[in-house]
Amino acid sequence: MLKKGLYLLVAVLAVLIGLYPAAYVLTDMKQGFLGSKPAALTANTFWNVGFYTHIGFGGGALLTGWLQFNKRLLRRKPLWHRRIGNVYVVSVLLSAIAGIGIGVFATGGLIPATGFVSLGVIWFTTTFLAYIRIRQRRVEAHQQLMVYSYAATFAGVTLRLQLPLLIMLFGGFAPAYALVAWSCWLPNLVVAWWLIQSGILSPSLSASHADVPAHQ
Repeated sequence: MLKKGLYLLVAVLAVLIGLYPAAYVLTDMKQGFLGSKPAALTANTFWNVGFYTHIGFGGGALLTGWLQFNKRLLRRKPLWHRRIGNVYVVSVLLSAIAGIGIGVFATGGLIPATGFVSLGVIWFTTTFLAYIRIRQRRVEAHQQLMVYSYAATFAGVTLRLQLPLLIMLFGGFAPAYALVAWSCWLPNLVVAWWLIQSGILSPSLSASHADVPAHQ
């Protein structure tokens, strides 16, 4: 029951935050996050392409990634598991590359920039290696890497949960943003490691991957 409750919570948060990028299309966000950026940066075409690629495909990764841990979908619809997995991998790789590019220009300088670029590198690497491992039919390694991958993906959720609280705690955006650039993903990876080491992720989930054709 606890596992189902946690899975439902992750799914709900992932869907809500995964849809968040639509706000940048439907409303004027210049008074929010974009308002913290220099006008010269937000007017730069390459930065804008990177930013909207990052949030758009990042939202897609959030919306699809949690489905990959659904044992019922994996057992009954392995082809759909593979198709959704392909969408997730492409979304992550594009969003991660774009995130690394715009992360260099993170508000606050070196500390937040290093945090977000590090996240992008880890996100890209774990996802790419997970894809390679399933093509090699190394199922257990694939599953573990996907846990780390989605932990990095879920940084999009934890950032938005933490940032308002940190702003209130520190009394300003700059120190809160410098901290959240690291705190939005490091604890997630610790939790992912604990989930793997504790065996909470059922062996049946790993075993059921054996019937899934390698991603193409």
